[in-house]
Amino acid sequence: MRQSDPVAGRDRNTSAPADAVSKAIIEQLQEDGRRSYAAIGKAVGLSEAAVRQRVQRLLDQGVMQIVAVTDPLTVGFHRQAMVGVRVEGDIEPVADILATMKEVDYVVITAGSFDLIVELVCENDDHLLDIINKRIRAIPGVRSTESFVYLKLRKQTYQWGTR
Repeated sequence: MRQSDPVAGRDRNTSAPADAVSKAIIEQLQEDGRRSYAAIGKAVGLSEAAVRQRVQRLLDQGVMQIVAVTDPLTVGFHRQAMVGVRVEGDIEPVADILATMKEVDYVVITAGSFDLIVELVCENDDHLLDIINKRIRAIPGVRSTESFVYLKLRKQTYQWGTR
C-alpha cells in the first residue's frame, strides 16, 4: 500500500459522511483545485481561516486529495490498460504487491469474475507486456489475467460532485 495514497486500504463502508459545508468545499475544489480559500469561503459562507482548517481536515482524513491530473499521452505514456486478475488464496497480499508498482494507477478488490481490477499506465506495448507477463503473472497467488487495452479514452472526469 502506498503511504502517499490516503484512500489506499480504506473500507468504503466505514467512512464517516461529510457534512453539507464540507461537500460544498469539495465541489468548489473539484471545479478548480487552485481556487483560493477566500473565494471558497465566500461561496460557502465561511471565513478563509475556517475553509483552510476544513480543507486540511478533509486531506488529513483521506476524504479528498488535491492533485494535478495529466493526460498520459502528453507526458510519454502511450499505452493504458485495465487488467482483471484472478487470484488463488488470499487476495490482499496480491493487491498490496500490485499497489507498490509505479505503473499501477489503482487496484480494486472486486466481487465478480475477477478478484482484482488494476489500471496500468505504460510507455508502450512492450512495457505493458513486460508488466503483465514478467511482473503481475509472477506474483504468488496470481492464477490468470485478462487485459483490456485502451484504444481511445472517451471520458475521464473528476468533477462528479458530492451527490
